[in-house]
Amino acid sequence: MSLIGKEIQPFKASAYNSGNGEFIEITDENIKGQWSVVCFYPADFTFVCPTELEDLQNHYAELKKLGVEVYSVSTDTHFTHKAWHDHSDAISKLEYIMIGDPSQKISRGFDVLDEEAGLAQRGTFIIDPDGVVQAAEINADGIGRDASTLVGKIKAAQYVRNNPGEVCPAKWEEGSETLKPSLDLVGKI
Repeated sequence: MSLIGKEIQPFKASAYNSGNGEFIEITDENIKGQWSVVCFYPADFTFVCPTELEDLQNHYAELKKLGVEVYSVSTDTHFTHKAWHDHSDAISKLEYIMIGDPSQKISRGFDVLDEEAGLAQRGTFIIDPDGVVQAAEINADGIGRDASTLVGKIKAAQYVRNNPGEVCPAKWEEGSETLKPSLDLVGKI
């Protein structure tokens, strides 16, 4: 089932705010009202996961400039997130919010829960200010993601939102030409 074009489901969870070292409560309402990236990963204290989360941190400042907030989510608790943050060189660099999902409700709501393992799959979601999913990527457990691809996707999603009637072609970059779908373009691209 595709979540593209659908509003995220309501949730409430405890989280670790890596930026200030505090425990906080997060709901779906925190994600709405701004552009958001929600990045699911299988588990804390693992192997591929810290490389992905550190890569996401390396792009965090650029994402913030675009008005994007980042949330990572695993089925671990917020306490485990803090312990990992306190003991991992890669994770100690994080400044974004790490949501605990031990109930697995959020992972189910985004359709990334591996029911047999009880762990989230590697899912990345770009969510617009209305809480609607605009892009999704889900990778097999052994395939790490590249956060650099998020910046271009977010710029395209923001452009399309701000310019109704225009769409961004493959490999679109900010400032380059877009398309205006019409009968005149059919069969000419």
